[in-house]
Amino acid sequence: MNGFTGRRLTAAALTVVALAAGTTACSSGGSSSAKGEDNSTYTIWDPYPQFTKGSAWAKLLDSCGSKAGVKVKRTAFDTSDLTNKVLLAAQQDNSPDVLIVDNPVVSTLAEAGVLTTTDDNKLDTSKADPNLLAAGQSGGKTYGTPIGANTLALYYNKAVLKAAGVDVASITDWKSLTAALDKVKKAGKKGITFSAIGTEEGSFQFLPWFWGSGAKLTELDSAQGESALALWSDWLKKDYAPNSVINNTQTTSWQEFATGDYAFAENGTWQLANAEKAGFDYGVLPVPAANGGNAAAPTGGEFVTVPVQGDTGRYTTAQKLVTCLTSTENLYATDTTLSYVAPTAEVQDKQVAADAELKPWVEAVKAARGRTSDDLGTKYPKISEQMWKAVQSALSGAKSPKDALSAAQDAVK
Repeated sequence: MNGFTGRRLTAAALTVVALAAGTTACSSGGSSSAKGEDNSTYTIWDPYPQFTKGSAWAKLLDSCGSKAGVKVKRTAFDTSDLTNKVLLAAQQDNSPDVLIVDNPVVSTLAEAGVLTTTDDNKLDTSKADPNLLAAGQSGGKTYGTPIGANTLALYYNKAVLKAAGVDVASITDWKSLTAALDKVKKAGKKGITFSAIGTEEGSFQFLPWFWGSGAKLTELDSAQGESALALWSDWLKKDYAPNSVINNTQTTSWQEFATGDYAFAENGTWQLANAEKAGFDYGVLPVPAANGGNAAAPTGGEFVTVPVQGDTGRYTTAQKLVTCLTSTENLYATDTTLSYVAPTAEVQDKQVAADAELKPWVEAVKAARGRTSDDLGTKYPKISEQMWKAVQSALSGAKSPKDALSAAQDAVK
């Protein structure tokens, strides 16, 4: 197989790390065989088993196949299973023609030699926002194109803030946010809930504050990083945030906010439907940076990629399929279905025109950053693990923020 036969998958590729942040679903059935029975059948693997045969997504795949003059054979996997399946298929020279995969996994698959670059497959990524595209870049090369993005922001309960005398427009940085939490507590309500669990979800939720301090993932124990962890630790000490955040997933954190007792909840675009059902007026505020402006939140969402094939002649049709799936018209429909913000300004504008409440989410996505950006690639999982351990240690009171992050940085080294 050109570019892959005879290679062994890297150790990083063989380590499966749960990096999903966003929707979860149960696995659907389907053949594990990637190749179709003839050259007119092209295989697509995706992490959307919630969209069954007959869904708008499945129909879109068939439509793109028809436009390219081929038949599409689609297999859907649970996100947590997909990376393993792809690595196994690559070992067997049986990769799908098109692969849609969680963005932090792209660098792992790229390092393993599983994916083609845009130089190889001729994908045009010029319309994608550079900060979103960066999640699929490694070593100066690009390995796909984003299909959409979700990220984090602060949901707020309008009634709770009004009763506490807080004007949300006054919240522009950490100092003003903490002052708002103090007013909420004095008014007899609860401040803010988030997820600080000892998994990737905990790191995902901590990153806006870490990046918002000006810290870098290559230096976990910087003074800036310490200030971010001290912020969270102080919130727990002052009862602005509940101790339950240490074990909260993003789902259980949302359930706390949905009680109507909390002023704020850090959560993502995937909760929009639940927010509409909450029974109270809410708003959305981008996570503020330490000294003002919007903090960079991490991007969730998937990339559409073209795996390495023995028959390189298949890339031309695979490129047509990806181009169809990520066209302006199809991105709008797909990202609406997935509760994603589109990866291009053109479609983002269309989304906001259709629903003005998406504006703060578009702003948050424009400020967002890929977890594997800055050429971290497969280094990110190890950094993230030490980050969430440091957060757990500090919030539980086992170590000071400074000592927790120092230990984390030592472990990364």
